[in-house]
Amino acid sequence: MAVAVPQATSLTRLVFFTKLIPGGSFTTLLPKNHRKPIFVFSLQTQFSSPVTTLTSKNPKDEQQQKLSFTINYLIDSCGLSPDSATVAARKLLLDSPERPNTVLNLLRDHGFTTAQISTLVKKRPVLLLANAESVLLPKLRFFLSIGVSKSLLARTLASDPTILTRSLVNQLIPSYNFLKSVLDSDEKIVAALRRTTWVFLEDHTKNLVPNINYMSETGVPEKCIKLLLTHFPEAVMQKSHEFQAIAKQAQEMGFNPQKSTFVLAIHALSGKGNKSIWDKCFEVYQRWGWSEDDIMCAFKKHPHCMMLSERKINRTMEFFVNEMNLAPRSIAQCPVVLFFSLEKRIIPRCSVTKVLVSNGLVKEDWSLTSLLVPVEKVFLEKLVIKYKEELPELMDVYLGCTKL
Repeated sequence: MAVAVPQATSLTRLVFFTKLIPGGSFTTLLPKNHRKPIFVFSLQTQFSSPVTTLTSKNPKDEQQQKLSFTINYLIDSCGLSPDSATVAARKLLLDSPERPNTVLNLLRDHGFTTAQISTLVKKRPVLLLANAESVLLPKLRFFLSIGVSKSLLARTLASDPTILTRSLVNQLIPSYNFLKSVLDSDEKIVAALRRTTWVFLEDHTKNLVPNINYMSETGVPEKCIKLLLTHFPEAVMQKSHEFQAIAKQAQEMGFNPQKSTFVLAIHALSGKGNKSIWDKCFEVYQRWGWSEDDIMCAFKKHPHCMMLSERKINRTMEFFVNEMNLAPRSIAQCPVVLFFSLEKRIIPRCSVTKVLVSNGLVKEDWSLTSLLVPVEKVFLEKLVIKYKEELPELMDVYLGCTKL
C-alpha cells in the first residue's frame, strides 16, 4: 500500500479542488453530481483589525482604553476570569465589539456552549479578530460536510482551536485528500480526527507517508494500516526513525506484521506516555504473580492489556481471584476479559454462573472466554433463558447485578 503524495494535477481521488476566480478569491470545486457545499475563501488577511471607534488623541490613553475594553469584553461576553482575560488581552486589543460579536454568534449558531466558547477564546483569543463569514464559516462547513457532527466539532475545536487558524485551501483540504486516499471513508477520517486534530495540522509528507509506506513494505495489510491510522493516528505520526524502531521491536517480540495485533503492539509501544503505562502494568501484573512469560503471553494475545490502568487491573483481578477462586496466572491466557466492565458484564454473568453451578446445572470447569466474550443475547439464551423453568429467578439475579 505505497502512498503517494497527492498532486492536484494528477490524482483522480482528490475530493476538493480550488480555482482562482475574479476578485482574488478561491472557490472549492467538487466532482460532478456532488451536492455538498461549495466554499469560497478570500485571499485577504485572515485576521484584520476591526474599525477603530476610540477617538483619544493621546496614544497612551488610547492604548489603555483598548486594554480596558478588551479585558471587560473577554470577561462579560466570553466568560473568561479576570486573570485569564488579562493574559488574553496581551495577544489582542479590541476597540469595538462588532467583529468579535460576529465570531461569538457564529460559534453559538454551530452549537458551541458558553463553556466551550470560553475555553476556545482563552486558548486562541486572536480568533475573535477573524472574519466570521469568509474565514471561519467555510472551515466549519467543511468539517460538517465530511460528517463531523456539531457536538463533536464544538468539543474538538474547544479542545484545540488551532485548526481554525490554518488555511482551508493550503492545509485542511490537502490533509483531508490525503487521509481519504488512505482510509477511503469520511467515517474513518472523522474517527481519526476524534483522536487527534494533528491529522489535519501536520504535513503528511513528513511522517505519515514514510510510516505508511514502511508498514506496506513490511507486509502489513491495508486493513491493518487503516486500523492503526483510524483509531491510533498519533502512533503513525511519530518520527519515521522512531516508528521503524518500534515496528522492528514488535517483530522481535514475535508479532506477525500480517496480523492486527502487530499494529496494536506498535501503538502500545509508542511514545513516552505509553512506555510509562507499560512499565506500570508490568509491575502490577507481577504483583499478581504473573511471570515475565505470562505477561508477554498476555501482551501477544491482546497488546492493549499493557495500557490498562492500575485500578482497572486490580479491581478485575481481585474479583476473579477472591470471588471466583480463579488462579491469577490463568487470566494471562485470556487477557481480553480484563477489558470488560466489572459492573455491567463480569459480575452479572459470573453471578449467574455461580447459581447454575450450585444447582448442578453447569460444570465448574467453565472458561472465562466462553462466559464473558459472547454478546448479551447469546449469553442470555445459553445460560439464562435455557434454565428459566428450573430457575425462574435467574433473570432477576442477572438484572439485579447489572443495576449495581
